[in-house]
Amino acid sequence: MITTAHDLGLQIAEARKALRLTQRDLALAIGTGERFIVDLEGGKATAQLGKALAAAKAVGLRLENTAKRA
Repeated sequence: MITTAHDLGLQIAEARKALRLTQRDLALAIGTGERFIVDLEGGKATAQLGKALAAAKAVGLRLENTAKRA
């Protein structure tokens, strides 16, 4: 379960490594700098959401709402 920026960063790092991508590879794939990937995987809470979601998508993570609706 992803509940914090740190959780998301760990999941992205794990998925990236499983795909045998470097942080640079992932940065190039989503059009950002390697520093952003380093910060994101480190759990930096101020990482830009749009770029964070692009990184998650690029490594195959799917975020979905599992909240029960009334």
